[in-house]
Amino acid sequence: MAVYTEVSDEELRVFLSCYDLGEPLTFKGIAEGVENSNFLLETTEGRYILTLYEKRVEENDLPFFLGLMEHLAERGIACPTPVHARDGQILHVLAGRPAAVVTFLDGLWPRRIHPFHCQELGKHLARLHLAGRDFELKRPNNLSVAGWRQLYDACKDRADEVEPGLAATLGQELAALEEQWPSDLPAGVIHADLFPDNVFFRDEQLTGLIDFYFACNDFYAYDIAICLNAWCFEPDGAFNVTKARLLLHAYCRERDFSSDELAALPLLARGASLRFLLTRLYDWLNHQEGAFVQPKDPREYLRKLRFHCGISSPGAYGLS
Repeated sequence: MAVYTEVSDEELRVFLSCYDLGEPLTFKGIAEGVENSNFLLETTEGRYILTLYEKRVEENDLPFFLGLMEHLAERGIACPTPVHARDGQILHVLAGRPAAVVTFLDGLWPRRIHPFHCQELGKHLARLHLAGRDFELKRPNNLSVAGWRQLYDACKDRADEVEPGLAATLGQELAALEEQWPSDLPAGVIHADLFPDNVFFRDEQLTGLIDFYFACNDFYAYDIAICLNAWCFEPDGAFNVTKARLLLHAYCRERDFSSDELAALPLLARGASLRFLLTRLYDWLNHQEGAFVQPKDPREYLRKLRFHCGISSPGAYGLS
C-alpha cells in the first residue's frame, strides 16, 4: 500500500477539528499513488480524499497544484475540489507533513483500454487545456527536455544493466531531442501525467481526472503526446491507430490543433517516451528493497520510443 506516513486517531481528530466535515466514520489508506500518502476519508458529511505530501513533492509547488484543481473545478472540469478549512486555507499540517482534503470522485479507472476511453479522454483533455488558459499561477515543466540530461547522467553508468546498449541509445536520442525540440508551440497548463489510473469512468463516460501533481506549463501538444503513449499502445506493444485517431479527433473538436502542433507530434511523442523511460529507469536502478511501490519496467517505454523514431509523418497517428 502506498502509505508512507501513518496517521494516528488523535492526529486525525485534531486535524479534522479545523474543518466542517462532520464526524469521521472510516479512514483507510489507498493502494494507488506513488508520490504521496493517500487516504479515503468518510465522514457524516460525505467522502473525501486526504493526502499527505511526501518529500518527493516540493511544498512550494502545492499552491499551484491545489489552486489549479480549484480553478478547473470552478470551470466545469471533472477533477477533485480542494476543501477549505475554517480559516479559509487549503493546506494544513498532519503527522508532520503538508496535507489537504479534496472531494471524492465516483468512477473506476480502466484496466483495459477501449476506443471509447480514448475518445472521451481527447474531449476532456482539450477542455482542461481551454479551462486552464486564465489560471494565473505558473510552474515550469522540470521534467521536459531541459531536465532530461540530469536524469540521463544519473542513470547512464548502469543503464546497460537493464538493456544492453541502452546508455548509448539514450545518449543519442537525448542529443537529437535537445537539438530539435520546438520552442514556439501553443502552450499553457497541462496535466503531464494523464495515465489510465488517473482517469475515472462510469458507464462509458469520463467522470474524473485526478493526480495533478506533475501539472505545469508546457506545450499542449506535449500533453497529447503523453496520452498517445499511455493510451494507444496494446499490451503486446502494437500501436493502435484507431484509438489514436479517436483521441485526436475528439480533442480537435474542442480545441483547434495547429499545423505546427501536428507537424511536431512525432518529435513530441519521442520526447514523451524518453521522459518516462528516464524516470522509470531512475526508479528501477534506485529501488529500495522493501519499498511500498514496485518500480515499473522502463523497457516498455524503450519500445515506444523506437516506434516513434520510425514515424516519418504525423499521419501515422491518425490525424492529417
